[in-house]
Amino acid sequence: MSCLQTIQDYGLRSIGIGERLLPRNDFTLCEQFTLIGSGMIWNIYFGIMALATGFFLATALAMGKASTNKWLRKPAEWFIFLFRGSPLFIQFFFAYFFFLSLKQSYPFLDTLTSAWLGALIVLFFNTAAYTGEIFYGALRSIPKGDIEAADAYGMTGWARFRRIIWPTMLRLAWPAYTNEAIFLFHATTLVFFSAFPVWQQRGDALYYAGYFADKTFNPFIPYPILAFYFILLTLVVIWGFGRVNKHLNRHLPASKRSKMKLRLNLAR
Repeated sequence: MSCLQTIQDYGLRSIGIGERLLPRNDFTLCEQFTLIGSGMIWNIYFGIMALATGFFLATALAMGKASTNKWLRKPAEWFIFLFRGSPLFIQFFFAYFFFLSLKQSYPFLDTLTSAWLGALIVLFFNTAAYTGEIFYGALRSIPKGDIEAADAYGMTGWARFRRIIWPTMLRLAWPAYTNEAIFLFHATTLVFFSAFPVWQQRGDALYYAGYFADKTFNPFIPYPILAFYFILLTLVVIWGFGRVNKHLNRHLPASKRSKMKLRLNLAR
């Protein structure tokens, strides 16, 4: 079988398109690159969807935590503390069994026990909590002069938030938020280890890497391939978020623009 034929057969296998059966023996490098790359579709899906939805909840959490109203501040503080204080791995297991109990009482909630939705909800809440804390710190760092200038121009309420507070918050928080986005994509590999079942043996990238490692008894080929894909994904995230960072800082002199700095997260 040629490499092109392998790509046609297995390139979209993780989403149910193409060959249904996995190769059993005589694994080629092309098969490993193709299937692990196919599994990356799910990792990218989890990362993009969690970031896109969690961004808005994070903004609300940051505003709630900064509020002087305790009925807004306390729920935001406890939500952030709960999801930042507990391991993501435990959150996956707790959510799965919670959704499973809901399914027994309400069968129409069956999809919540599927990885594509249930695991996504966990990642959504988790990244919203971390990002909410980042945004809250940025809110606290907004120069008072900016807010006073907005007041002097007669801006209040929504207009002041939309034109002054929110853009400044994003500009200050973006470098740290970039690191959170990178780590979130890496954290999507935990879905494989969670209780959420793999859909019809069509898993994520780590599922296929583990499959090849188990069959060949050689982890030094599939896992470096997996790392290679995540390095490429990280570079894409850095490039994309870097473009947004330049746009957010376009009005500042070059010497005052916030720089993108990658920081190693030792624990989640």
